[in-house]
Amino acid sequence: MKHIFCAALIAFAFQAQAEQLPKANAKFAAPKMPLVEMGQLLFFDPILSGNKTVSCATCHHPKFATSDGLSLGVGDGGIGLGPARRIDVRNPPEQRIPRNAPALFNLGAAEFSVMFHDGRLEADATEPNGIRTPLGGDMTLGFDSVLSAQTMFPVLSPDEMAGHYSENDVAQAVRQGVLTGPNGAWDILTNRVADLPEYQSGFANIIGPERPIHFTDISNAIAAFMSFEWRADNSLFDRYLKGDAVLNADQTAGLNLFYGDAGCATCHAGQFQTDHQFHAIGIPQIGPGKAARFERHKQDLGRMRVTGAVKDAYAFRTPSLRNVAHTAPYGHSGAYSTLKSIISHHADPVSSLQGYDLSQAILPQLGSADDFAAHNDRSEQTAIANAITLQAKPLTQQDIDYLIAFLQILTDKTALNGRLGVPASVPSGIPVEN
Repeated sequence: MKHIFCAALIAFAFQAQAEQLPKANAKFAAPKMPLVEMGQLLFFDPILSGNKTVSCATCHHPKFATSDGLSLGVGDGGIGLGPARRIDVRNPPEQRIPRNAPALFNLGAAEFSVMFHDGRLEADATEPNGIRTPLGGDMTLGFDSVLSAQTMFPVLSPDEMAGHYSENDVAQAVRQGVLTGPNGAWDILTNRVADLPEYQSGFANIIGPERPIHFTDISNAIAAFMSFEWRADNSLFDRYLKGDAVLNADQTAGLNLFYGDAGCATCHAGQFQTDHQFHAIGIPQIGPGKAARFERHKQDLGRMRVTGAVKDAYAFRTPSLRNVAHTAPYGHSGAYSTLKSIISHHADPVSSLQGYDLSQAILPQLGSADDFAAHNDRSEQTAIANAITLQAKPLTQQDIDYLIAFLQILTDKTALNGRLGVPASVPSGIPVEN
């Protein structure tokens, strides 16, 4: 009788766990391959940056799991890829990119309706074209999706792709606030693309030979490529959810912790391990943050910058965990360089924030940067700690090892490698970094 009772308890535990597991039912739009192939070229082509030196792939390269392997990237004014990227002394950047470059996996899935760490771009049925953006509703017309609209931000950012002050025509238009319309930043970039025969003929086959190319055609192509290239829903975990695979003992223990006592799934919910919501978890603030450039203390208030609500101070979007074993560093500021360190932070966020080891940050040398000003400001660090809503969950080293074993089965090798890959060349003739 005792053995029967124990077996029943075990069966009940597995049933309860199964009821918490997500369904493997993500929805993706069918790819339009001519648009995807055009997007591949544009994604890797520096023609879309002001100085023609930076492409989307500079900070989102497949070599680094669609990120850049840095805590905070260097866009315009940098040379090279990933952790080896260095400052161009002939044209040094004004500052680092304020936030960690997020991975691009599954952004084409229907559930991804919020973009950026602070969600400043998101689907909103009350706005024109169903998209809300700080740049204004009329600027969303023509974009096929929120993912497509996301591409308008990096090309307008001086730190990322546009360049600074009057060093090129795009940067000058951005500085003057002329973004759309004749001679606006988008118009300048669109004309660059339209002037290249391979792009002109390619878009003619997609939108028709009579209509001129618009910036939104470019962004729609890039979004189509990202959606196709980095769809990641065939990991061991996905196959397990479908009943087509089994897990080993460590992976099972990690899954039980993730969906059980460790409480990870409270925020990292759904097939792609995100609730798409915003939470203050006390990630150390490094780099310039999203503060205004003239502010002495470089803070980053996260979601509060979007909503204006005090309750949203220092809250950031829950990241998806797909291919997370390959997407370090972690956190909105890229403060943590290993899975062990970011999991340990979740276990005791206040202690982790207060005892943060600055050497974990992976940052190219930039002489003008005061990277730890916010973290070393006691009042700012206290404000971040006081905003934390994440409950501490004590974990043993064995627990952390089990959780890492689980996180490793979220890897989709097809998506990690990419489906089309890096093109050998692009229509602009500018060398492709690969």
